[in-house]
Amino acid sequence: MLACLIALAFLPHWVQAAEEATLPAVVVTATPEMGRLEEAASTGSNLDITRFQTPASVDIISRRQLEERGDTTLINAITRAPGLSSMPHPGNGGSSVVSRGFTDTVSVMRLYDGMRQYGGAGITFPFDTWSIERIEVLRGPASVIYGEGAIGGVINVIPKKPTRGAIKNEVQAAVGTDQTRRLAFGSGGAINKSLSYRLDVSGDRSDGWVDMGDYSNRTFSGAIQLDVSSDLNLRFSTAYGRQKPVRYFGSPLVEGRQREAMRNRNYNVEDSTIEFKDHWTDAIATWTPNADTTVRSRVYHINSDRHWRNAERYVFNPATRLIDRSDNTEILHDSSQTGNTTDATFKGSLFGLKNQVSVGFDVNSSSFKHTNNTYVGSSPSVDPLAPVPGFFTSQFPTIPRYSIKARQYSVFAEDKLDVSEQWSVLGGLRYDHADVSRRDLVAGSLAYDKTFANAGWRLGTVYTLSPELALYGQYSRAADPISSLFFLSSANSAFDVAKGRQAEVGLKQSFLDKKGEWTLAVYEIRKDNLLTRDSTNPARSIQVGERSSRGIEGTLAYSFAPGWQLDANASVLDAKFDDFTESVGGRPVSRAGNVPPDVPRRLANVWLSWNFLPDWMASAGMRYVGERFADNANTLRMPSYTTTDLALRWKMTPETTLTLRGFNVFDKAYFTTAYYTTTQWLHGADRRFELVLNHRF
Repeated sequence: MLACLIALAFLPHWVQAAEEATLPAVVVTATPEMGRLEEAASTGSNLDITRFQTPASVDIISRRQLEERGDTTLINAITRAPGLSSMPHPGNGGSSVVSRGFTDTVSVMRLYDGMRQYGGAGITFPFDTWSIERIEVLRGPASVIYGEGAIGGVINVIPKKPTRGAIKNEVQAAVGTDQTRRLAFGSGGAINKSLSYRLDVSGDRSDGWVDMGDYSNRTFSGAIQLDVSSDLNLRFSTAYGRQKPVRYFGSPLVEGRQREAMRNRNYNVEDSTIEFKDHWTDAIATWTPNADTTVRSRVYHINSDRHWRNAERYVFNPATRLIDRSDNTEILHDSSQTGNTTDATFKGSLFGLKNQVSVGFDVNSSSFKHTNNTYVGSSPSVDPLAPVPGFFTSQFPTIPRYSIKARQYSVFAEDKLDVSEQWSVLGGLRYDHADVSRRDLVAGSLAYDKTFANAGWRLGTVYTLSPELALYGQYSRAADPISSLFFLSSANSAFDVAKGRQAEVGLKQSFLDKKGEWTLAVYEIRKDNLLTRDSTNPARSIQVGERSSRGIEGTLAYSFAPGWQLDANASVLDAKFDDFTESVGGRPVSRAGNVPPDVPRRLANVWLSWNFLPDWMASAGMRYVGERFADNANTLRMPSYTTTDLALRWKMTPETTLTLRGFNVFDKAYFTTAYYTTTQWLHGADRRFELVLNHRF
């Protein structure tokens, strides 16, 4: 598939040569979606440079693409980007992804408008795409910009913001299968010469596709901007989200395999609960005293409250032919974070050469309280095909168990030097420091007080072979925590962060007057200082483990005929444990050479749209996820799958559209991840349809 993408990339040059021999010249006017390589991407650098100028793999999912594809959940939208797949489950807030062979929130960072929430096991906001303007994806290590925890990459979700101009409003209503209904409203524009605003609210509800699969979500975001003068503006933003997601923890293997008849069954208890509440607030000042200087300072506060009460572990009992349920777990999280990020960017010259430099710092304070019932309790066994839910029981009380406080600061700098009109060099450096203390609330004692520090850097270069074609390369060093900061046990606090390094080279090109673009990247990442078992004493952990990945990724965007648009990407990956031992039955077992769990070797996405009449558009998308393993031993294989989405849109009036969408239209049965045990797999959603009315005024 990747070879086909590369061949398609060169096809336009052959077509163009033939057309020039027989047809007169035609002037092509680019639409707003053309020239996407010329877009500035804040996630790749603080220097306000374009994707074409960035020596890294940066992709942007635009608002138009979100609307055209109908991706209302953030995780579905993100995983249409190249090289990304999802591994969502209730424990990580349904948010975790896989990038370049590295998984979960300790290796793939999520940001909201550039703000980072430290320390948690999962990111539960944002989750809905209604208020999102675009999504930027930086693949590969990004610790120089955002700190530790980004060896696999960074995903920056950028909300809609206040804009100058007339006030414009938008309302959307949708109904679908499984009693799905959704309503959303957005408004924004200028109030007067100096004041503008943005407001977005949305909510949805559904009975879901599994038993007891009902869910509901609510989200609100608002911002107001004051243009104090031509060179100073202030913006205040706030966002709130409340989720009650599907209370579903998967199905166990039965005699070594998953049963189709159990696909829609839910083995949780009747009074189970999952609820997430998030609140993000920030105020940012931007000062541009001249065309060459920009100073930004942001003060922010983040608060998250989460609650789980579920029967989480399911095991098939061959003697009784029933599913035994255990590990009845109740957990509450109360976390908050307050901080300030300030940076300044300057354009000028160095040794007579054009130069840009950015410097800044980030300081924040976080607190976290963990309440649980020690994860002990069981509910009655149930029939695999006709489960009677029963109720949650536990012999231990749900009380506060521990609290964590963290004080963190970092300083960072970037520089881009234009050696010539064709050649630029970019370098970056960052230092992170964190003081973390944990208190045992049951014993009333200090569990540990630990300091972590790390320096990361990158060096990259871009050489413009022609105005449309660039060759780039980079080398970077990064760090990952050995576990989520707020879940760092007393034993693991004795270890340092894991270290990583990446080398990457690639090409980026636009062609046919920006009617098409393609990119190609080849990379290798190596991460060491992983926790592994001592081969002489399996009860003891040592920090000498290592894992690596190498791969190739390609993308293509091409308007190959009037009314047609193709977006495609594909990746091939070789990921493995280089040095890793785990304890099995009290004995050390090496997993060297095995593929880490949840990592697919092949991924691909295709989206094709066709405006076949002035007011009609048909589109189709396919998502392919390759085979993955559910365990470190590589004995349990989750099969590959392909899902297909279709849409037909009618533009009823210039302001009103009606769209019929089908998701997973061939009702492909597939698995998203394994959770809690390696034999408990989560099914993906089945076939569904929806009708969407959108009106702007």
